[in-house]
Amino acid sequence: MTLSAQNSSENIPKAAVYVRVSTDEQVQHGFSLAAQEESLKNYALIHGYSIHKVYRDEGKSAKDIKHRPAMQELLSDAEKKMFSAIFTYKLDRFSRSLKDLILTMDKLKEWGVDFISLQDRIDTASASGKLMFHIISAFAEFERNIIGERTTFGMARKNKEGGTVTKPPFGYQMVDKRLIVSEDAKKVVEMYTRFLEGASLNKIAKEYGFSVNGIKKILQNRTYVGEVKFAGERNNGVHEPIMDKELFEAVQERVKR
Repeated sequence: MTLSAQNSSENIPKAAVYVRVSTDEQVQHGFSLAAQEESLKNYALIHGYSIHKVYRDEGKSAKDIKHRPAMQELLSDAEKKMFSAIFTYKLDRFSRSLKDLILTMDKLKEWGVDFISLQDRIDTASASGKLMFHIISAFAEFERNIIGERTTFGMARKNKEGGTVTKPPFGYQMVDKRLIVSEDAKKVVEMYTRFLEGASLNKIAKEYGFSVNGIKKILQNRTYVGEVKFAGERNNGVHEPIMDKELFEAVQERVKR
C-alpha cells in the first residue's frame, strides 16, 4: 500500500454496526441478524464509512440495555472513540425503553458519536439529526433532574419520619435499614465522659484509634441523643439514643470553649 493510499484509508471515518434479534422476532418478522447486518454494512459503505466492527446480540430482549453483552461492548468502545458513528436497523433494535434510549443517545452526543437508524431515517450526522440530539439531551437532563428531585424528596420524607439517611455513626449499626445500638455505644459514652472530665481531643483520639477530627465529629453528632438531620433540618429519630441530652449539651459547651 502506498503512503497516499494509507493516509486516505486512515481518513475514512469508522462505523460500528449494531444488530439484535430475539428468537421470536426472527421467526415472526424476519429480522435476522444476517439481513440487518448486510443492509447496515451497505448503507454505511455508501455513506463513506469503513466498518470498525459488527456488534451482535442474538436472542436478547430490548427491555434492558445492561444485560446485552454486545451493547455493553459497543458503548464501552464508543466512549473510547474507536469509531465515529453507530448504525442500527431500527430504534427498537437498539432499545425499546424510551428512558434508556434518551440517556444513551445523550452519552453518544457527549462522546461525539453519531447515531443512524436505517428504517427510522434518523441520522444525527445531518443538521436535522443534530437538532434531534439537542432535543434528546434536553430530555435526558430533565430525566436526571426528576430523578434527583425524587431522591431528595424521598430522603427528606424519610428524615421527617425519623429514619436515618446516611451511614450509621460509630456506636450504631444498620439492620434492615434501621439504626441499632452496637457494642461500641459504651465507647461513645466513655469518649463524652472523658472529654467532659478534661481529657484533650488528642488524648482521646489516641486512646480510641480515631483522628482528632473524627473525635470532634463524634462529640457533635446529635444522632446519639435520638435525632436525625437532613438538609439542615433536625427531627426526632425512631432509633434508640445512646446518651441523655444533659451529657451531650455539656460536651457541646466545652467544645465551643
